[in-house]
Amino acid sequence: MIIDIHTHIFPPAVRRERDAYFEGEVAFRRLYESPRSQMAGAHRLVAAMDEQGVDVSVVFGFPWKNPDTCRMHNDYVIEAVERFPDRLVGMVCLDAAMPGAEHEVERCLEAGLAGMGELAFYRSGINSECLRQLEPLMAVCRRHRALTLIHTNEPVGHEYPGKTPNTLAQLYRLVRTFPDNPMVLAHWGGGLLFYNLLKKEVKESLRNVWFDTAASPYLYDPAVYRLAVEIIGADRILFGSDYPLLPPTRYFNELKASGLAPDVQAAIRGGSAARLLASLDILPAGPRSR
Repeated sequence: MIIDIHTHIFPPAVRRERDAYFEGEVAFRRLYESPRSQMAGAHRLVAAMDEQGVDVSVVFGFPWKNPDTCRMHNDYVIEAVERFPDRLVGMVCLDAAMPGAEHEVERCLEAGLAGMGELAFYRSGINSECLRQLEPLMAVCRRHRALTLIHTNEPVGHEYPGKTPNTLAQLYRLVRTFPDNPMVLAHWGGGLLFYNLLKKEVKESLRNVWFDTAASPYLYDPAVYRLAVEIIGADRILFGSDYPLLPPTRYFNELKASGLAPDVQAAIRGGSAARLLASLDILPAGPRSR
């Protein structure tokens, strides 16, 4: 089974006229102002999944500041999951500082979404104020046994539109603040996983944390797969494509180039994600028997 833990879909209105949604949304403008920044809808995603052999995708939108846009986008994700219940797992996405954020998370989880993400703090990094804003949202997720996926990035290296000012210390404080929330740190957790080599404290702090591979072909040498397996184990590594940024085959080719054993590659492509989703009772019924 192949599971893509990290994909984005956008409603038709946003795809048709993205410029109309730039006002007051600095992060959205920065990421999608270029016509080359792709957007996809649910039908296109499922067609791509069929082409690439992906069984299940976890889907989410964008962390809008505008409450109306946020609700509209989350409603689209809810509708997509209802339309493709055996292929898609949905997540509620929002700006944690948005008025009514706690209610929106509760509403979407009650409507059948399985978690919260991809949450991003594009302008501030994950500072103390962000943790305060997250507290009630993470409490809702704990009540629902819901997964949380957080946008991260490496704090060094080249600049790109999705890069935030987060630090590794901020990411570490995040996971220690919410130790009982199962959490996926996107984009290899910005490199936080490498500190699992420390002898004290970190292994226990990361016990409820998984890392996805989103954007890896743009960011890391293929050797990252082998090294990450040695450091944290394949059971903590989840394939994420960041679709429509890159097709899954780009990742699978790099995974093969890593030289890892076939069973380890299979775990990263979907086995580890299947176990995580099943443990939270959010693996779609159809793929269980595949």
